[in-house]
Amino acid sequence: MIYPRLVLLRDLLAEDGSIWVSIDDNEGHYLKVIMDEVFGRSNFIDTVIWEKADSPRNSARQLSSDHDYIFGYSRRNDWTPRRLPRTEAANSIYSNPDNDARGPWLPGDPYANKPYSRGQYSIEGPTGRRFQPPAGRYWRVSEERLRELDADGRVWWGPQGSARPSIKRYLSEVSELVPRTLWRKEDVGSNRTSKNEMRALFPEEASFGTPKPERLMQRILHIASNPGDLVLDSFLGSGTTAAVAHKMGRRWIGIEMGDHAETHCKPRLDKVIAGEQGGISEAVGWTGGGGYRYFRLGAPVFEADGHIADGIRFATLAAHVWFSETGTPFVGAADTPVLGVHDGMAYALLYNGILGDRSVSGGNVLTAALLARLRAESGWDGPMTVYGEWSKLGAARLAEAQVVFKQTPYDVKAR
Repeated sequence: MIYPRLVLLRDLLAEDGSIWVSIDDNEGHYLKVIMDEVFGRSNFIDTVIWEKADSPRNSARQLSSDHDYIFGYSRRNDWTPRRLPRTEAANSIYSNPDNDARGPWLPGDPYANKPYSRGQYSIEGPTGRRFQPPAGRYWRVSEERLRELDADGRVWWGPQGSARPSIKRYLSEVSELVPRTLWRKEDVGSNRTSKNEMRALFPEEASFGTPKPERLMQRILHIASNPGDLVLDSFLGSGTTAAVAHKMGRRWIGIEMGDHAETHCKPRLDKVIAGEQGGISEAVGWTGGGGYRYFRLGAPVFEADGHIADGIRFATLAAHVWFSETGTPFVGAADTPVLGVHDGMAYALLYNGILGDRSVSGGNVLTAALLARLRAESGWDGPMTVYGEWSKLGAARLAEAQVVFKQTPYDVKAR
């Protein structure tokens, strides 16, 4: 089921795009191999471990599963994530014991493991005590640079001036955080978080089976996209991705074939537009607005054996033929066999008695008289592609008339 969908999703990725798939242990390792094949092992970003459980499941027969995986892949191997904003927890490890005017700082390790030609020396501290790197290690900077930093107050020798030197790393000089691969429930929410969000949205409904917390999707969309980017979720589920993308100023497409497209996704997005204050709304300053278009999937055009399904109307097949030929949506009235002209080529479809012919073939056979009628009614005398059951015009006559004939159903592309 998943392989052909991943191939399609890869084709839809922007050149600087990425794809993120949440999966559990049952299928995760199989999925990784498939995604390596589809996207290329060099385009693998990393595996995120999401801590989904708030507490152990004491009813588990063996081990209590506390996490799911999220596999990230890019279209190109030079993809880089957006950094994460610094958190209070990340900033709390900085302090200022010597009241440095530059603010809180963190003592950095002065040693390095990599050999450095100017990293082997002995240096004297404020109390006269001498220091040198441990065996197998090296000073991170040269002696001259370390003395420059010390003169600038950027070296910490301990409260008594007798400790090994540490190079200060100031909070004011550090950038945003590089995303890590372990995502804790305190930061991105858990299964319980997401179920509580769904209960707040639908208090009278049974909880959706496997919703994702809004903060989890917020983190993915933050590191993988920018405002205005287009986000696609082809397994929309409870609608979390679309809801979060909407609140974060992304454009979005959600696809869902289950009944919850009507029972959960649409009502949820209506509430988002109305300004609901659950999930990440307060954090991103969401107050409502925007809109979306809702489409229902039409009847399948093809049977399992590739034949056109019984009962397919002319307009449905016309839209399919036009899109497969031009790559653009069909906007015609579908009341004439000539569908339109694209890039110097007209397209016509002889199907389902569109010409009002009540004979057995319903006017679906291309003849010289019918071709003349198509040109007269459309006013087009240039190249034309005609779909029909059969053509009475031979190859030479078709070439002379600048006509490409394609037989239905065999020449109608299923994709």
